[in-house]
Amino acid sequence: MRVGMVCPYTWDVPGGVMAHVRDLAEALIADGHHVSVIAPASDDAPLPFYVTSAGRAVPVPYNGSVARLAFGFLSAGRVRKWLREGRFDVLHVHEPAVPSVGLLACWAARGPIVATFHASYQRSRAVSVTAPVLHTALEKITGRIAVSDAARKTLVEHMGGDAVLIPNGVTVSRYAQAEPLPGWGPDGGVIGFLGRMDEPRKGLPVLLEAFTLLAPERPGLRLLVAGPGDADEVLSKVPAALRDRVGVLGMVSEEDKARAYHSVDVFCAPNTGGESFGIVLAEAMAAGATVLASDIPAFRKVLGEGQAGALFATGDAGSLAREAAALLDAPERRAKLSDEARVAVRRYDWSTVARDVVRVYETVAATGSGGVEEEQRGAVL
Repeated sequence: MRVGMVCPYTWDVPGGVMAHVRDLAEALIADGHHVSVIAPASDDAPLPFYVTSAGRAVPVPYNGSVARLAFGFLSAGRVRKWLREGRFDVLHVHEPAVPSVGLLACWAARGPIVATFHASYQRSRAVSVTAPVLHTALEKITGRIAVSDAARKTLVEHMGGDAVLIPNGVTVSRYAQAEPLPGWGPDGGVIGFLGRMDEPRKGLPVLLEAFTLLAPERPGLRLLVAGPGDADEVLSKVPAALRDRVGVLGMVSEEDKARAYHSVDVFCAPNTGGESFGIVLAEAMAAGATVLASDIPAFRKVLGEGQAGALFATGDAGSLAREAAALLDAPERRAKLSDEARVAVRRYDWSTVARDVVRVYETVAATGSGGVEEEQRGAVL
């Protein structure tokens, strides 16, 4: 099957949706499908052979974060050229409601179109204001996928219609085995974090406050932080006497990310909201890490209501500190949670998830008339 896939967010900066698109594309290619991805990217960015640049992205505030999107005449022209040359059987657009390449692709194409909805939010002024414009693109979609119950609920409440529930995937084998980073654990006293350090909803300030509560009573306790952001700003939020016990790696490669998961005794996901799944949880679970996560619905579901990882009260540094202390003091409990996590994460392996996505492709292709074509009526912009 020839699949054209659209990523709305820049390929230059790691993120959950970008990683989802990358891993799904590579899983489909490994299964023998022809896949081409178009995404915002700098023209000089190193891209995999299957990715086409839709032009440089610009930062735009979106859903409590800063999304890097591409939307304009240059991107529209590149999308049309990509569609003409692709001769796709199915067009798969991720986050079509985001004002970026996916929306342009929906406007520019006709035929079998599948959309995956990732985001979860209570209300969106942007979506409300642009709803009439979005409708002209969204009405073309013939198959809908939501990565979680939260994303599905957002779709139903804000845009109407329903979707097949297919969770995010994780390449379990990528994280299952790795050597710890030099100088790190697990040694009974390392807590880890991975995410955008400067994005409030990722919850790093909550973890830093909890570390500040725990560290004075635990001389061996250390904190390992990885992800994009300003290291000096992170360290400035920790008392000077404790800063030498905090390691800030910054952005890490896929290899070092796997090693980071194997370098901690407790992996903490202190996110405060806005998450529809929790890919970092799945990655940490694949690595066999003991997970401690905020009690938001998406995380609770991935962790099997707490069977495959511990939960703490969202946004409560005191609760996080107490739960982390309990885990650090209970190696047998950590081992049990690790075993449960390795079992639970198998359902999210891309070998399973990609097959479910292909079934949706086959359904929409069978009900359509031919493949994807460029829409000649009207204009993209």
